[in-house]
Order: sequence, then structure tokens, then C-alpha cells
Amino acid sequence: MSLDGGAIHGPKEVSWCGDGAAGASLLPGNAAAADDRLPALVRRYLDQALAAGSPSVICGVIQGRRTYVEGAGAAVGRSAPDGRTVFQLGSITKTLTATALARAVGAGETRLDAPLALPARFRIPRKGNRRITLAHLATHTSGLPSLPPNLLAEADPYDPYAHYTLDDLATGLRGTELSTEPGKVNAYSNLGFGLLGQALAFDDVDSMLRHRVAAPLGMVDTTTALRPDMASRKAVGHMEGEVVPDWHDHVLSAAGTSMYSTANDMVRFLRSQLRPERSPLRDAIELTQRPRFTVDQNLRLGLGWHLSALPGRRTMTWHNGGTGGFSTCAAFIRESGTAVVMMVNTFSQETETAARPVDALTFRLLGELGTA
Repeated sequence: MSLDGGAIHGPKEVSWCGDGAAGASLLPGNAAAADDRLPALVRRYLDQALAAGSPSVICGVIQGRRTYVEGAGAAVGRSAPDGRTVFQLGSITKTLTATALARAVGAGETRLDAPLALPARFRIPRKGNRRITLAHLATHTSGLPSLPPNLLAEADPYDPYAHYTLDDLATGLRGTELSTEPGKVNAYSNLGFGLLGQALAFDDVDSMLRHRVAAPLGMVDTTTALRPDMASRKAVGHMEGEVVPDWHDHVLSAAGTSMYSTANDMVRFLRSQLRPERSPLRDAIELTQRPRFTVDQNLRLGLGWHLSALPGRRTMTWHNGGTGGFSTCAAFIRESGTAVVMMVNTFSQETETAARPVDALTFRLLGELGTA
């Protein structure tokens, strides 16, 4: 099982070029996503998610001024999830952490080019003459490995981060080597984003994310602390058809290892991404979406966000995520005023040739919405 939260480096298996089912939906004049057909369109994608093996699925859509949220479940006699059903969010959390970084930069508390700094017992690895900066961490260009070298030795495979302490992190960093000089190569790193969170709010990351990002945007159920009222409406995670526990983490939680959220909260977050000028976090949101590193001709990186080039000089901004029992994906196109979030309560993993179902369905649905 991957512990990276489901990250991928481009929308695999999704056609944006005009051939195949997804491509046909992008032809000018397509009316598939007209307002009176939006519920039927969303239900079609919900059915596909269930057919791919998800016990339940929730989808939130923004199309211009309209917001639509609907869920579906495979089990007969059980209620379908709704906009308040709680899922683990996974690595989409990285975009919240990046927003917190952008807020700190805007407030003059730090700089994007500031070197990573932690208490003295945490040795920051180096390679060459360049030090790891906060921007390197937020764009996965630090050279850090995906995970600390000592994370898995005593890990519970069903809750792999729960045992890890700050003392363990200090030990792990002493044995960590960079694969490349910082700023040179993109390599996805949960460790890097975990360290970014600790650099912004040492040993208080979860509170920092709530106060600096979730609360100002009205995301009342986006937290690592599962309140009793949230527990009563939480979806149960699955892996290969079996019930599995949630993930828990205090040290690297800024990477998205233990965050909870709902479709309603994620729709609020995505609406703020589409219209930053209407958000209390306008400047920070704009900064996170600004390209900072080019991976290839089709993919650039903002702070936390992946920026994929689309036909017509448009950009799909996105991130996906996952924990042991949940898979998620969120994407939006500012030029068309459209956004989609999809959350399922089962673990899934991409292959060499295909994206995870939740990712492929999110991108395809967004493609249909963006042409109406």
C-alpha cells in the first residue's frame, strides 16, 4: 500500500483531445451539463464510482453560480452519503497547508525563499550548496524522500503514521539524505509537506490549519480532531472490501495523513479557489495557484496545487488524496467557473497505465461541466 496519499503526476486515462467519450464531451456546443440535466449527469458519474468498487461516493459540483452535491451508496437499505458525511481527505490537505504558508508570507511572517528551520535537534539534510526552502517543500522539489527512513519499521499497516513521534522525526532526519539538490527535480514527498507544517507551527499544526485556513473559509468539519457529532456521520473506510480503521497522525499531518472533511466543506474551499476576490484569503489563494515549477509541457506546480494544461489555453488545477480506507480528488477550471470534488470510502491506487477511478471520474466530469 502506498503511503503517499494517492498523488499522481498528470491525469492518466483521461482524454482532453477530442476522441473517445471524454473527448467528445469537450466539443463546443455540448449541452450535457445544462442546468436541468446536471443531477442526471452527476448521478451517471456516481454510478460509475459504485461500479468501480466504492461502497459509497459523494460528489460536489460548482458550475458558475450553481452548486450541486449528491451521494450514492452500493448497499441496499443504507442511506447514501450527503454533503455533511465525513470522509478522510488525504493529500488534498496539502493545498490547505500551502494556503497557510501563503498567508504567513502575506503577513510578513516568513518568505517563500526562507530556509527550512526547526528546533536544533532536528537536523535538516543538505546536498550541494543550496538549502531547502519553504517553496521547495511546497512544490515537492526539496530532494527529500517520500517518507522518513524510520517510519515503517514499527508501523501498523492499517494505521501507519499513528506511532510516529517528534522524537522519531528527529532520529529519522539524522538518517535522511537528499536524492537531488533542492530546487532541481520534482519528487513527491509527504515528509516534505509534514516538515512544512512543523516549520509553520511547530507541534501545533492541526490548530494552525483550522485557524488560518479552515475557519476563515467556513470549513467547519475540516479537522484532524474527530468531534462526536462528526463521528456519528462519518463514512466507514474500506480496503479490498474489508472495513479498515482511519489513519491518525500528529507529526506529519500537514501532508494530509489524518485530516477529515466533507463535500460541503470542500465545495466552499473550491468556490474560494474559483473566485478568490470574494474570499477573505484572496491574496493567499492567488499565490498558491501561481506556477512556480515546470515538470513538463503539460504540468506545472503551484504551492500545493498541480496545474495541468488543457486545450484552449485553459488550466485544470487539482490535487488528489487517499488514506488506507478513503480516496478523494478535487479539481477546478477558473476559466469556465467549474469545479468538482469526489470522495469515496475505499482505498485505491493508480497503475502504470490508469489513474485511480476517483481521479479519472473527477477529471471527466469536470471536462463535461466546463463546456456547457
